[in-house]
Amino acid sequence: MADKKITGEVIGIDLGTTFSCVAVAGKDRTIEIIANDQGNRTTPSWVAFSPASAGSERLIGEAAKNQATLNPRGTIFDVKRLIGKKFVEVNGELKTFTPEEISAMVLGKMKETAESFLGKEVTNAVVTVPAYFNDSQRQATKDAGTISGLNVLRIINEPTAGALAYGVKLDSKRKVNILVYDLGGGTFDVSVLNIDNCVFQVLATGGNTHLGGGDFDQRVMDYFVDLIKRKYKKDISEDRKALGKLRRECERVKRVLSSQTQARVEIDSLTEGMDLSEPLTRARFEILNLDFFERTLEVVKLTLQDAKRTLADAKVRKEQIDEIVLVGGSTRIPRVREMLKKAFDGKEPSKGINADEAVAYGAAVQGAMLSSDQDGVILSDVTPLSLGIGIKGDLMSVVIPRNTVIPTEFTSDQYFTVYDHQTAANINVYQGERALTKDCFFLGCFELTGIPPAPRGESRIEVTFQVDADGILKVTAKPKATRKSRSLTISSYKGNLSSREIERMVREAREMAEHDKREKERIDERNRLEQKIYDLNKSLEKSKIYDSSDEERIDEVKDALRDASEWLDENEDACMEDYEDKRLELESIWDRANDDDYYHLD
Repeated sequence: MADKKITGEVIGIDLGTTFSCVAVAGKDRTIEIIANDQGNRTTPSWVAFSPASAGSERLIGEAAKNQATLNPRGTIFDVKRLIGKKFVEVNGELKTFTPEEISAMVLGKMKETAESFLGKEVTNAVVTVPAYFNDSQRQATKDAGTISGLNVLRIINEPTAGALAYGVKLDSKRKVNILVYDLGGGTFDVSVLNIDNCVFQVLATGGNTHLGGGDFDQRVMDYFVDLIKRKYKKDISEDRKALGKLRRECERVKRVLSSQTQARVEIDSLTEGMDLSEPLTRARFEILNLDFFERTLEVVKLTLQDAKRTLADAKVRKEQIDEIVLVGGSTRIPRVREMLKKAFDGKEPSKGINADEAVAYGAAVQGAMLSSDQDGVILSDVTPLSLGIGIKGDLMSVVIPRNTVIPTEFTSDQYFTVYDHQTAANINVYQGERALTKDCFFLGCFELTGIPPAPRGESRIEVTFQVDADGILKVTAKPKATRKSRSLTISSYKGNLSSREIERMVREAREMAEHDKREKERIDERNRLEQKIYDLNKSLEKSKIYDSSDEERIDEVKDALRDASEWLDENEDACMEDYEDKRLELESIWDRANDDDYYHLD
């Protein structure tokens, strides 16, 4: 599906959890990272509302971050983590802002920065999101763009954008496998891509939507809060202003420790006139956060396993990764680089791109590809989780498997009515890797009506899943015998995946694979028994049993069918073997009753 060419500049925006960045492609195809009004190439993703005494002003970026310690209740940050859960105080009143509103304010700032640089209005943009953002979060990001006055042409994954930033500098004929390790301020993503003759194909993606530099800062903060309580006998755990000062200093010291082995936390008048001056070594910082670093490597390992399953002609082993591309400011932490290098048997991560700017750079490359001024690279991305519908027995029927290249469309007509004369059916849509829908994430549902009445299993239902280039899903269902269809675009369902839920879903799917297999087999066997009871009841009057007019045979079969039906109702949790034994017993009674020779034996 070709994209419609867009005239004029298309800016690329990295809408980051902690910092945002904007870039644009020039006429000579070079990418320009645009500095903000403070001369900085990245802008804090912070929004604040100053108190009435300070003019009731809305502040964005550095201005918002700089006043946070004096106005903690009127300042919002890490909005991608606080979807629908954060309030601020505006003129003495508590107000709730949606993620779209706050993100729109940051996007608006990026828009203004680009317009100031270009000297004209900008309307078109490519915006990046974490690879593991679900459909609702992607749609919310597009909506935020609309609120800010931007036409978001494409949503692309952050690690994919990082790969674009790196890949466009390669020899166009070179074929390479790239692993993008994207550790930012609030999210972690990893993607495995293949680049071949300007074709970028994402093979697999993984990540954690609640892991990043902000978590490292919090660990250091917790350490100092505890130290202050023990050494200075001061409890600042509920002191918003003190915590705000400490957060900023911990963030600064974390950055210093990337180039020095020791730094000092220095805060004047932290609380009640108390000054703080304490050392923090790189070794202590690494110990405090070691479990976070190790967690990222586990995601890398699992993502490589997924990449193996998606390549048709070869397995991607770690030694077949040609380049490791680092994206996100947190990849500057020396221990992170050392652990990653060790995990890949000494392979040095690439240092050819600026980790803070790579995502915006790649988004601008994508923007140039969509405009009429540029051409060249072909990009394909993948679905982060399997998509499907719930079927009888609460089984998850996968329509689009995890790590399928998008955009994509798939139609399945393997669904049937489950009772006689059924004229409507609920289409329940899920994403996840488990065999049962209760272990997957519910996306939404709709009712399909107008199914032609017929005996159970004879009316076929056709279900179509479409995932566009932004990763947004549309589900359509219709009776096979008619043209009347119903559809649902999954864009505004409630209950977004919480922190680490997607990572948990994939991990549990692997851990529970054998259990899920057995459970699916158990439910399938139960369904076979139920279908056998239905089929035999339906066939009874047309069988040899009735032709024989043998009351003994007829009663034996009727009793067996009734007993099997009652047993089924009373044994919903029976094991697979019990369902199978009951079905085989019923089939044996049926076969015997249809055997004339058996009943004529003396």
